[in-house]
Amino acid sequence: MNLIEDLAAAYRILAEHGVIDAYGHVSVRSDRDPACYLLARSLAPELVTVEDIMEYDLDSNPREARGRESVRERFIHGEIYKARPEVMAVVHTHSPTVVPFSVTTVPLRPIFHMAAFVGDGVPIFEIRDAQEGTDLLVKTPYLGQALARTLGEKPAALMRGHGSVVVGENLPRAVGRSIYMELSARMQAQAMAIAGPGGKITYLDAKEVHASVPVQNYNRAWPMWRARALAQMKSQA
Repeated sequence: MNLIEDLAAAYRILAEHGVIDAYGHVSVRSDRDPACYLLARSLAPELVTVEDIMEYDLDSNPREARGRESVRERFIHGEIYKARPEVMAVVHTHSPTVVPFSVTTVPLRPIFHMAAFVGDGVPIFEIRDAQEGTDLLVKTPYLGQALARTLGEKPAALMRGHGSVVVGENLPRAVGRSIYMELSARMQAQAMAIAGPGGKITYLDAKEVHASVPVQNYNRAWPMWRARALAQMKSQA
Protein backbone atom coordinates (compact mmCIF):
# COMPACT_ATOMS: atom_id res chain seq x y z
CA MET A 1 0.00 0.00 0.00
CA ASN A 2 1.35 3.41 -0.96
CA LEU A 3 0.23 5.49 2.00
CA ILE A 4 0.99 8.85 0.38
CA GLU A 5 -0.97 7.88 -2.73
CA ASP A 6 -3.83 6.64 -0.57
CA LEU A 7 -3.91 9.92 1.33
CA ALA A 8 -4.00 11.99 -1.86
CA ALA A 9 -6.87 9.79 -3.05
CA ALA A 10 -8.69 10.27 0.26
CA TYR A 11 -8.79 14.03 -0.26
CA ARG A 12 -10.44 13.61 -3.64
CA ILE A 13 -12.84 10.94 -2.41
CA LEU A 14 -14.12 13.17 0.38
CA ALA A 15 -14.44 16.14 -1.98
CA GLU A 16 -16.35 14.04 -4.52
CA HIS A 17 -18.86 13.04 -1.85
CA GLY A 18 -19.31 16.63 -0.70
CA VAL A 19 -17.97 15.87 2.75
CA ILE A 20 -15.07 18.32 2.61
CA ASP A 21 -15.03 21.55 0.67
CA ALA A 22 -12.07 23.75 -0.23
CA TYR A 23 -11.02 23.89 3.42
CA GLY A 24 -11.45 20.34 4.80
CA HIS A 25 -8.51 18.00 5.29
CA VAL A 26 -7.52 14.43 6.10
CA SER A 27 -4.36 13.00 7.61
CA VAL A 28 -2.81 9.59 8.24
CA ARG A 29 -0.25 8.53 10.82
CA SER A 30 3.10 7.67 9.22
CA ASP A 31 3.71 3.97 8.66
CA ARG A 32 7.44 4.61 9.17
CA ASP A 33 7.27 6.65 12.37
CA PRO A 34 4.16 6.71 14.60
CA ALA A 35 5.38 10.02 16.03
CA CYS A 36 4.72 11.66 12.65
CA TYR A 37 1.70 12.15 10.44
CA LEU A 38 1.05 13.04 6.81
CA LEU A 39 -1.19 15.91 5.69
CA ALA A 40 -1.49 17.86 2.45
CA ARG A 41 -0.29 21.42 2.20
CA SER A 42 -2.91 24.18 2.26
CA LEU A 43 -4.73 23.39 -0.97
CA ALA A 44 -8.25 22.64 -2.19
CA PRO A 45 -8.82 18.87 -1.75
CA GLU A 46 -9.79 18.26 -5.38
CA LEU A 47 -6.34 19.49 -6.44
CA VAL A 48 -4.23 17.40 -4.04
CA THR A 49 -1.56 15.12 -5.53
CA VAL A 50 1.18 13.04 -3.94
CA GLU A 51 3.59 15.98 -4.33
CA ASP A 52 1.43 18.05 -1.99
CA ILE A 53 1.69 15.67 0.97
CA MET A 54 3.83 16.93 3.86
CA GLU A 55 5.13 15.17 6.98
CA TYR A 56 4.67 16.63 10.47
CA ASP A 57 5.75 15.69 13.96
CA LEU A 58 3.04 15.38 16.59
CA ASP A 59 3.60 19.00 17.61
CA SER A 60 2.48 19.76 14.04
CA ASN A 61 5.83 21.11 12.91
CA PRO A 62 6.59 20.32 9.24
CA ARG A 63 9.64 18.14 8.62
CA GLU A 64 10.41 19.70 5.25
CA ALA A 65 8.26 22.69 4.37
CA ARG A 66 10.19 23.62 1.21
CA GLY A 67 8.18 26.82 0.96
CA ARG A 68 4.83 25.03 1.11
CA GLU A 69 2.06 26.56 3.22
CA SER A 70 0.77 24.40 6.07
CA VAL A 71 -2.89 23.99 6.96
CA ARG A 72 -3.67 26.32 9.86
CA GLU A 73 -5.82 23.72 11.62
CA ARG A 74 -3.17 21.00 11.51
CA PHE A 75 -3.24 21.01 15.33
CA ILE A 76 -6.52 19.08 15.14
CA HIS A 77 -4.54 16.17 13.76
CA GLY A 78 -1.38 16.37 15.85
CA GLU A 79 -3.18 16.65 19.19
CA ILE A 80 -5.58 13.80 18.43
CA TYR A 81 -2.68 11.54 17.42
CA LYS A 82 -0.99 12.40 20.72
CA ALA A 83 -4.11 11.61 22.73
CA ARG A 84 -5.20 8.51 20.79
CA PRO A 85 -2.29 6.12 19.97
CA GLU A 86 -4.67 3.70 18.24
CA VAL A 87 -5.93 6.34 15.79
CA MET A 88 -4.27 6.07 12.37
CA ALA A 89 -6.34 8.60 10.41
CA VAL A 90 -8.16 11.86 11.14
CA VAL A 91 -10.66 13.72 8.96
CA HIS A 92 -11.85 17.28 9.56
CA THR A 93 -14.98 18.09 7.57
CA HIS A 94 -17.44 20.91 7.03
CA SER A 95 -20.08 18.30 6.23
CA PRO A 96 -23.20 20.41 5.50
CA THR A 97 -25.93 18.24 7.01
CA VAL A 98 -23.85 17.54 10.11
CA VAL A 99 -23.27 21.20 11.01
CA PRO A 100 -26.93 21.89 12.02
CA PHE A 101 -26.69 19.11 14.61
CA SER A 102 -23.74 20.98 16.16
CA VAL A 103 -25.85 24.06 16.92
CA THR A 104 -29.09 22.47 18.14
CA THR A 105 -30.11 20.26 21.04
CA VAL A 106 -31.03 17.43 18.65
CA PRO A 107 -28.34 14.74 18.93
CA LEU A 108 -27.07 12.66 16.04
CA ARG A 109 -28.54 9.19 16.44
CA PRO A 110 -27.70 5.92 14.64
CA ILE A 111 -30.35 5.66 11.94
CA PHE A 112 -28.86 3.16 9.48
CA HIS A 113 -26.32 0.39 9.66
CA MET A 114 -23.60 1.99 7.53
CA ALA A 115 -23.14 4.69 10.17
CA ALA A 116 -23.77 2.53 13.24
CA PHE A 117 -20.69 4.06 14.89
CA VAL A 118 -22.78 7.18 15.55
CA GLY A 119 -24.39 5.11 18.28
CA ASP A 120 -21.09 5.09 20.19
CA GLY A 121 -21.67 8.78 20.82
CA VAL A 122 -20.77 12.01 19.01
CA PRO A 123 -19.99 14.79 21.51
CA ILE A 124 -20.04 18.47 20.59
CA PHE A 125 -16.91 20.61 20.93
CA GLU A 126 -17.88 24.08 22.12
CA ILE A 127 -14.83 26.20 21.38
CA ARG A 128 -16.12 28.97 23.67
CA ASP A 129 -15.46 26.68 26.63
CA ALA A 130 -11.78 26.72 25.71
CA GLN A 131 -11.43 30.26 24.39
CA GLU A 132 -13.96 33.00 23.73
CA GLY A 133 -13.97 35.26 20.70
CA THR A 134 -12.28 32.91 18.23
CA ASP A 135 -13.01 32.52 14.51
CA LEU A 136 -13.98 28.90 15.39
CA LEU A 137 -10.78 27.55 13.80
CA VAL A 138 -8.52 25.21 15.77
CA LYS A 139 -5.28 27.06 15.04
CA THR A 140 -3.27 26.41 18.21
CA PRO A 141 -2.05 23.38 20.18
CA TYR A 142 -4.20 24.52 23.10
CA LEU A 143 -7.40 24.40 21.04
CA GLY A 144 -6.32 21.11 19.48
CA GLN A 145 -5.91 19.64 22.96
CA ALA A 146 -9.34 20.92 23.99
CA LEU A 147 -10.90 19.30 20.93
CA ALA A 148 -9.07 16.03 21.61
CA ARG A 149 -10.43 16.03 25.17
CA THR A 150 -13.98 16.49 23.90
CA LEU A 151 -13.49 13.69 21.37
CA GLY A 152 -12.24 11.41 24.13
CA GLU A 153 -12.50 7.78 23.04
CA LYS A 154 -15.35 8.44 20.60
CA PRO A 155 -15.21 7.87 16.82
CA ALA A 156 -16.27 11.43 15.99
CA ALA A 157 -17.07 14.81 17.49
CA LEU A 158 -19.05 17.75 16.16
CA MET A 159 -17.50 21.22 16.22
CA ARG A 160 -20.15 23.82 17.01
CA GLY A 161 -20.88 26.03 14.01
CA HIS A 162 -17.91 24.62 12.14
CA GLY A 163 -18.02 20.94 11.20
CA SER A 164 -16.72 17.72 12.66
CA VAL A 165 -13.71 15.54 13.28
CA VAL A 166 -13.79 11.82 12.52
CA VAL A 167 -11.14 9.24 13.39
CA GLY A 168 -10.38 5.67 12.45
CA GLU A 169 -7.93 2.83 13.01
CA ASN A 170 -7.04 3.09 9.34
CA LEU A 171 -7.57 5.52 6.48
CA PRO A 172 -10.45 3.70 4.74
CA ARG A 173 -12.39 3.58 8.00
CA ALA A 174 -11.96 7.29 8.74
CA VAL A 175 -12.94 8.19 5.16
CA GLY A 176 -15.93 5.84 5.17
CA ARG A 177 -17.16 7.10 8.51
CA SER A 178 -16.96 10.69 7.28
CA ILE A 179 -19.01 9.91 4.19
CA TYR A 180 -21.63 7.86 5.97
CA MET A 181 -21.97 10.26 8.91
CA GLU A 182 -23.03 12.95 6.42
CA LEU A 183 -25.53 10.51 4.87
CA SER A 184 -26.78 9.49 8.31
CA ALA A 185 -27.36 13.11 9.32
CA ARG A 186 -29.26 13.71 6.07
CA MET A 187 -31.43 10.64 6.63
CA GLN A 188 -32.10 11.58 10.25
CA ALA A 189 -33.19 15.07 9.23
CA GLN A 190 -35.46 13.55 6.57
CA ALA A 191 -36.93 11.05 9.06
CA MET A 192 -37.59 13.84 11.56
CA ALA A 193 -39.35 15.89 8.88
CA ILE A 194 -41.48 12.91 7.85
CA ALA A 195 -42.33 11.95 11.44
CA GLY A 196 -43.17 15.51 12.43
CA PRO A 197 -43.53 16.71 16.03
CA GLY A 198 -44.13 13.79 18.34
CA GLY A 199 -43.62 11.22 15.58
CA LYS A 200 -41.67 8.04 16.24
CA ILE A 201 -38.32 7.24 14.64
CA THR A 202 -36.78 3.81 15.16
CA TYR A 203 -33.05 4.15 15.67
CA LEU A 204 -30.50 1.35 16.00
CA ASP A 205 -30.40 0.06 19.56
CA ALA A 206 -27.24 -0.56 21.59
CA LYS A 207 -27.04 -4.24 20.64
CA GLU A 208 -27.31 -3.44 16.94
CA VAL A 209 -24.61 -0.78 17.26
CA HIS A 210 -22.36 -3.21 19.10
CA ALA A 211 -22.86 -5.85 16.41
CA SER A 212 -22.30 -3.47 13.50
CA VAL A 213 -19.36 -1.24 14.43
CA PRO A 214 -16.56 -3.85 14.51
CA VAL A 215 -17.20 -4.96 10.92
CA GLN A 216 -17.62 -1.48 9.40
CA ASN A 217 -14.31 -1.08 7.58
CA TYR A 218 -15.82 -0.04 4.22
CA ASN A 219 -13.51 -2.55 2.52
CA ARG A 220 -15.80 -2.94 -0.48
CA ALA A 221 -16.23 0.78 -1.06
CA TRP A 222 -12.62 1.89 -0.52
CA PRO A 223 -11.05 0.20 -3.60
CA MET A 224 -13.81 1.63 -5.80
CA TRP A 225 -13.44 5.12 -4.37
CA ARG A 226 -9.63 4.94 -4.53
CA ALA A 227 -9.51 3.73 -8.14
CA ARG A 228 -11.82 6.54 -9.24
CA ALA A 229 -9.77 9.17 -7.41
CA LEU A 230 -6.45 7.92 -8.79
CA ALA A 231 -7.89 7.84 -12.32
CA GLN A 232 -8.96 11.46 -11.86
CA MET A 233 -5.45 12.39 -10.70
CA LYS A 234 -3.90 10.64 -13.68
CA SER A 235 -6.21 12.40 -16.13
CA GLN A 236 -5.26 15.78 -14.69
CA ALA A 237 -1.52 15.12 -14.73
